[in-house]
Amino acid sequence: MSTRSQDQTQDLKVLGTGRLQSPEGGPSVALLEAFPNCFPQRPYVISISFPEFTSLCPVTGQPDCGTITVEYIPDELCVESKSFKLYMFAFRNHQSFMETITNNVLEDLRTILNPCWCRVKGLFAPRGGTRIHVFAELFKDGMPEEQNRLVREAVAAWKSEPDPHRP
Repeated sequence: MSTRSQDQTQDLKVLGTGRLQSPEGGPSVALLEAFPNCFPQRPYVISISFPEFTSLCPVTGQPDCGTITVEYIPDELCVESKSFKLYMFAFRNHQSFMETITNNVLEDLRTILNPCWCRVKGLFAPRGGTRIHVFAELFKDGMPEEQNRLVREAVAAWKSEPDPHRP
């Protein structure tokens, strides 16, 4: 006999459909889905890594490959992982600089989640003998003082840990 958690899933449209449709039209915040955070009073870190990220150079059209890692402390919402995967797939034929991609992912997550803290790391594979790593980060504005303190303590502790997504 299975049991059920308090997770609210009624608004999710992608997860559980059994389909993995390729997104058309490129990356968009509309591809991302979120579900309610059951523990908004507790600052905890969620880390999602997408090690098979690909996009295209906006000048040459050559592929750029790498790992996109998102780390965030949710407030009221968490990103649904299958929708995040489809969002990442949408970059596959999208032409953009690595720096722009990393910052756009951060802005799209801010739009849908409004997290207490979020950091996006773009760790791109060398191309032409040059390796580019892009880090973009934000803290939510207007948090109560105690929440802000707890969030910043959690972020500092998280950043002191070894990176679980590196081999």
